[in-house]
Amino acid sequence: MSEEYSERPQLSNEPLGIRLNRQTVYRKTIDVRWVLLAVALVFGLFQVAFNVPLWAAFTGFALVFTVIIGGGMKSRTILKPPSGASRRAAEEIVDRGMKSAVNALPNPCFVVDDRGTTRYVNLAAQKRFGMIAVGDPLSFRIRAPSLLEALDRVSEGGPSEIIEWSEKVPMELWLEAHIAPLWSVSGTRNQSTGQSRPGLILVVIRDLTESRRLERMRADFVANASHELRTPLASMTGFIETLQGPAREDAQARDRFLQIMLDQGERMRRLIDDLLSLSRIEMKVHVQPESVLDLRHVIQHSSDALAPLAREQGVTVNLSLPDERVDVRGERDELVQVIDNLIENALKYGGSGGRVDVTLKRDQERQEGVSWIVEVRDYGPGIDQEHLPRLTERFYRADTETSRQMKGTGLGLAIVKHILTRHRARLEIESEPGSGASFSVLIPGAVKHLTDLET
Repeated sequence: MSEEYSERPQLSNEPLGIRLNRQTVYRKTIDVRWVLLAVALVFGLFQVAFNVPLWAAFTGFALVFTVIIGGGMKSRTILKPPSGASRRAAEEIVDRGMKSAVNALPNPCFVVDDRGTTRYVNLAAQKRFGMIAVGDPLSFRIRAPSLLEALDRVSEGGPSEIIEWSEKVPMELWLEAHIAPLWSVSGTRNQSTGQSRPGLILVVIRDLTESRRLERMRADFVANASHELRTPLASMTGFIETLQGPAREDAQARDRFLQIMLDQGERMRRLIDDLLSLSRIEMKVHVQPESVLDLRHVIQHSSDALAPLAREQGVTVNLSLPDERVDVRGERDELVQVIDNLIENALKYGGSGGRVDVTLKRDQERQEGVSWIVEVRDYGPGIDQEHLPRLTERFYRADTETSRQMKGTGLGLAIVKHILTRHRARLEIESEPGSGASFSVLIPGAVKHLTDLET
């Protein structure tokens, strides 16, 4: 602190010891004022009754005053100003302790003086906001008016404050700052208002972006789920009312309405099944499966299961699988769900290209360990670039009308993403309008343990 923190001006130019002595004498005089008054009266009577010289009476009173006040002061501990060496040693101890405490905090922290000048920056703040030189104003790095205004209020002696603000550039961020005065460090007094000012101020910044994003996703999920369920439910309710009323005796209308109600019921069932599936996957997304299976069999099973849909769409599914065994750690049913979803999407939305290629190959770019790539490519109309980053969001559809015609729920790729996260894999999407789309799953190969080899 002796190098980084500026010295605060004292309230008076007199040494601290002289000010303390004067204050002690004044307080002691007030305490024994009645005794001193009685002594003064006694010496006054002596001077009148016995013609004692005035100077002798005054001298005697002065001696008694000295004995009373001096004796009382000896019983008190008179604070002496610390020497320069001891003061610097104390400041260094506080400096080291404060830096250790601030560096131990996981959030970005700044220690500034009452003028907003940076005096210390912890490691988390340097990593988050870049290098900030000691002595530069905090406003050089953080240009949030609400933060700077709160910092001014605290520096004037105000209480601790918590403020929030958002930033739009280079990306949308929500931040929260805790601004608290450090009263243990010597401060100053505002001579115009008489209010004490803290010597230093601690600014702790917390990133709320992830929590706000999750809150928004949760709200969007509830709204979308409600909307998706409300539409078929309203449709079914309307047809039931019609069958109970005007179409009660109309056999042809009854058969048509019952078929529509069945389709809407199936739509609700698919949506609920996907919601339950997504919920189950999210509950165990942090637990990586331990079973070892051959990924070739999973892909072959999905291709065989979707062969009737491929014939109905008039699309040929071409498989390209390696001859060697492809071992991965995973849960078979979940991996089947991933491959089924990708091939089914390619058949429904890219089937106009006439064929779908499903390829399993080794990842040649990975230097450490073995990794495999499952690519499902169609030759249909493709997807606009603006939709690619959001395709794995819940209920997001690049083409809402086509998706509902194909009986999609908008949750398929969201389920795929969560399953792959659990398997420590990832999904990459490439597409250009008119050139089809490619969905690639990058999944690490299984490193067998001794127990696996024994079995």
